[in-house]
Parts: sequence; C-alpha cells; structure tokens
Amino acid sequence: MHIENNGLRGSGIPVVSGEARSGVSTDVAEVQRLLSLCPATHQTPLIASEMISKRTGTGMVCVKDERGRMGLGSFKALGAAYVIARDACASAGANAAMDRPGTLLDGTTYVAASAGNHGLSVAAGARVFGARAVIYLSDTVPEAFAMRLRERGADVVRAGADYEASMAAAMQAADDNGWTLLSDSSWPGYTEIPYRVMEGYLVMAAEAADQIENAGRPPSHILLQAGVGGLAAAAAVHARMRWGEAPKVIVVEPEAAPALQASIVAGRMARGDGPVSCMGRLDCKEPSILALAALSREADYFVTISEDEAQAAMLVLAEAGLETTPSGGAGLAALLAMDGAVKTQLGIGPQSRVLTYLSEGPEQ
Repeated sequence: MHIENNGLRGSGIPVVSGEARSGVSTDVAEVQRLLSLCPATHQTPLIASEMISKRTGTGMVCVKDERGRMGLGSFKALGAAYVIARDACASAGANAAMDRPGTLLDGTTYVAASAGNHGLSVAAGARVFGARAVIYLSDTVPEAFAMRLRERGADVVRAGADYEASMAAAMQAADDNGWTLLSDSSWPGYTEIPYRVMEGYLVMAAEAADQIENAGRPPSHILLQAGVGGLAAAAAVHARMRWGEAPKVIVVEPEAAPALQASIVAGRMARGDGPVSCMGRLDCKEPSILALAALSREADYFVTISEDEAQAAMLVLAEAGLETTPSGGAGLAALLAMDGAVKTQLGIGPQSRVLTYLSEGPEQ
C-alpha cells in the first residue's frame, strides 16, 4: 500500500479552458426525476457491517451496496441510462417520455467500449427508449458478459487485445457511422457526455448520504475506489456539498494502474502504467480529465493497493455477506489492508465512521 497526501487539495488540476465542461454536477434532483422514467429504478441499501468494523478496529463501517442497482449489478447502471433518458426527453419532451418511452429514440445508435458494467447500462437505457446499442469488447472480456449484453438487445463487437483497443474501435465506429459515442471517461474535446454520466452517479451518493445520516452522524472518512475516477469524483463532490470539509476523502486505486495518484504527484494529468490488474474495472492507465479535476481538488489522500491485498479481501467480504469482485470491493480491501501506522496517518480509529461503496456484484 502506498499513500500520497494530496498537496493540491483545494486548488486541484484544472481542466484546460475551452472544454464544454470543467467539473462535476451537483444537480441530484434532475437526475432522480429522469431516472424515474426507467422501470427498474429503486434505492439500494446501506449496510452497517459489524464484522468489518471489528476486523478493522473502526467504530462503524457503512457500505453502500450497489450490487442490485436497477437489476444490472453495479452503480454504472445509473450513468449511461441517465444520459439516454436525457436524450429521450430532449427529443420529445418529458411528458412524451413518460407516455411512450419505447419509441422516442428510434433510429439512434449509441456505441461504447466496455470492460464490464458500463456496457450493460448503455444496453439497458437504449432498450427502454427504443435506441440501438453497439458495445465493443476486447478479447479479454469473458464471453459470459457478451451474452448478458446480447440478452439486453445490444450488438456486441470484439475488437483488440485490451480495453484501449476496443475504445479506439468504438470511437472509429462512431465517426464512421454517425453514432453517439457514450463513454464514462473524458478527454480533451470530449467532456459533455461523461459529465452527464457522472451526474447520474450522484443518485447513489445522495442516497448514501441520506441513509448514513438517518442511521446516526455523518461519516468521518469516505473510501472511494477509482478507475478513470467517475464514481469517486461524483461521490466526493456530493460529500463536500453535503458535509463540507469534515470527512476525509480517500481515493483507492490498483498499484498496477495508479493514474490518479501519478497525476497528483506530477501536478498534471499523467499515466499510471503497470501490468494487468485483477481489479479489471479499475485497471485504467489514464484518468478522466473531469474526474481528475474534481478529485485533485476534493480528495485528501490517494492510496494504492496490491493485487494480493485486493484478493485477500474477497474471502473476508464474502464471509461478511458482501460478496463482490476485487474491483467492487477495492475500497473495503484498502481498509482491511491498513496497518496501525497507516490508520494513524489517515486518522482512522475506534471513533471513526467510515463510508464506502460496494460498487458491483460478483462475476456471473
């Protein structure tokens, strides 16, 4: 485990001028309204895990459990589906969207690359509103996941040996065919859609905030796993809006892909290169520029965990009734891997109230 104190806290790494977006939205109410158009919308639970609390010597560990989100098994159900719902309402008006959603986007095609759950959200949102979804997968993505996409009406295209290759193929297909590229990452010249994807994730953060306050006091620490950084950025920005400077926000990445941590150290956007990680959904070598801007301003610490630390946590989480993947449980894995010196450095102890996210269910 390697920890970097965020020396950019409060100032951050700004998005270059001229981009359509430069931060993360806080408009939760609009997201909730539009996602209500999706038939599977429901609140996910917040679990107070006594077993994890005792194991880590922590006052309370509260886990926002996204494994049942919209029947898709992950928080990412909130992102792309929300973007597509926005497009549907823009094309025909909100009242029409409620009356006959299945015809609003007939003739529209969304294309995305996916290493996991983002593709399912694109497919599900497209199906609700009558659009077509084309999902590009690398050769490393299991065929079982491809079948899940096809079951939700998506066209699946295999392209390349890794996620970066499938992303390049999806971008090319969007250009060649006039399709809408729906990515959960952002880069120079592409910020509007990922801004909206992260806006969708605010629902999860708002639910968690209400639930933890209803169960007692706000969190003292928030552990957020990150790939390109979308979940972490939305959750961190909402936490600051809700609770100000009080919670310590800790971002967790794989040692094999420390893109956000590397950027904090460099003081600019940087790559975090390394071998393939077992935390596949977090195995992102470049951060989203919007997420980096938000997290470099709002997060207090950036932590990396090893493959062994992530894998060791899986048995503990399963025993606690929190079965997940190394990606989905990375925040909890970091907490479980912390020794006394690390906890002292981060201020975690018997009086702490830790909030973290179980971002996906186990592999199917």
